[in-house]
Amino acid sequence: MMATHFELPVNLTPEELIASLSDKLELHLVSKQQVLKTYYDSFDWRLYEHGLICELNQSTHTSALQLSHRKNGELIARMPLFEVPAFSKQFNPGKVRQILEPLLEMRALLAVGSLECEAYHLNIVNADEKIVLRILIEEFKRLNNRLTLFPIKGYDKVAERIAEMVTKGLGLYAVDKPLLLDALKLQGRHPKDYSSKLDIPLVPKMRADIASKTIFSYLLQSIKANEQGTIANTDSEFLHDFRVAVRRTRAGLSQLKSVLPEDIIARYKEFFSWLGQITGETRDLDAYLLNFEHYKKQLPSDLRQSINPLHHFLALKQRQAQKQLAKKLHSSKYSTLMAEWEAYLASPLPKNPTSAESILTIKELADQRIWKIYKQSIKEGDAIDRHSPPEALHKLRKTCKKLRYLMEFFRNLYPEHRMDKLLKRLKRLQDVLGDYQDYATQQEKLKQFSEQMQGINTPSKTFLAMEVLIQDFDSRKNKVRDHFTWQFAAFKKTENHTAFHALFAPHNV
Repeated sequence: MMATHFELPVNLTPEELIASLSDKLELHLVSKQQVLKTYYDSFDWRLYEHGLICELNQSTHTSALQLSHRKNGELIARMPLFEVPAFSKQFNPGKVRQILEPLLEMRALLAVGSLECEAYHLNIVNADEKIVLRILIEEFKRLNNRLTLFPIKGYDKVAERIAEMVTKGLGLYAVDKPLLLDALKLQGRHPKDYSSKLDIPLVPKMRADIASKTIFSYLLQSIKANEQGTIANTDSEFLHDFRVAVRRTRAGLSQLKSVLPEDIIARYKEFFSWLGQITGETRDLDAYLLNFEHYKKQLPSDLRQSINPLHHFLALKQRQAQKQLAKKLHSSKYSTLMAEWEAYLASPLPKNPTSAESILTIKELADQRIWKIYKQSIKEGDAIDRHSPPEALHKLRKTCKKLRYLMEFFRNLYPEHRMDKLLKRLKRLQDVLGDYQDYATQQEKLKQFSEQMQGINTPSKTFLAMEVLIQDFDSRKNKVRDHFTWQFAAFKKTENHTAFHALFAPHNV
């Protein structure tokens, strides 16, 4: 039997509840203490998404972290802890770390809310002085007070009897809502109030220019949400999501360029291109460091430790690049242009736009743009054979990325299951093209790093290990190149083409 939770009516104090129970039961007060509850999750709510609540309970003498089920409150794991590490890999080995690592991956644990309470721990004992039920009463200043019953194995009936007593006799009512929700509500927040996934509120008949501003405003909020975490280097995913929102904005400015004024498009295409450039090096170095253990595993066992100087080299470069990035994101250029972009997006549009595309419905424009880019991807893919240069695959990769962004911008305008199916097929092709580009880029970057490390007293075995990795990337790149042919054929097959045609092509095509 699991713990059960109840809220006290506002006219019943914890002292009155204890007194009432003491009249009928042998009740022992174990402790009364001030407790600070702090709830933790990643910025993108990975624990909550997986049905977990992570809570640090601190009192004068004790402090412990616990993981519990979000839906039923059942305790999963608990450990004494006075300070919560930023990353799951920094926890001591044990059940808590074992649960957190695969869920959080590279994301930091952040405090998302807190509550203070007076906690009364009590035991109910029987005639033999054996504990038959543990009780917790929590007294909050800004919330309804709570009672929790913790059954003891073999005495389940006691918990049932007490539950009936407090509900029918004292007016308490059972609750299954986690306290986390109350802690968030007090701060004006709610679970999953940030996600990198696009869910843009568009409707088919919306005017194209109004819808375009809606898209750009949505992306701007994502950029702003990740701004401080990027500057502070809280974890690598802030910069990743920041860059994705910037890339999506650039794709939107390129693909929806006839909808908004030319001078606006030109000005902000340049600005967001600059943002892409200044964030590129730091993100690349983040990726190398995140993948470093994987690189090690690709090496023969006798060379694995020899690659460690590369990690020190990359970590130093990352710190330098991060410092420069933070400086640029603090610059007047960044703050001024971001403020001007936000002001433009909030400004009213003309009642009678002159651009032909501006007066289209967003559904009409979405059909046109997606169908055009889809046909371009097929044309570019058809032109690639085993003799084509790497640049041809890179060009197709960029086209597929534009297609993906457009489909994600406008997915709410189309049947969900049909869009999901087409996006999955497109993603499989993108994965192959992305792997090919990544392996080629990492191969070249490793060569550059090797040259840069020549003058810093690097052991010769480190260069040998790096050369092994360079050859490994070359081998992987060639294998992926072979996979491209059949993956593109799968994307181009009649069934997929028919689905794209039915969803996006003009009716007369």
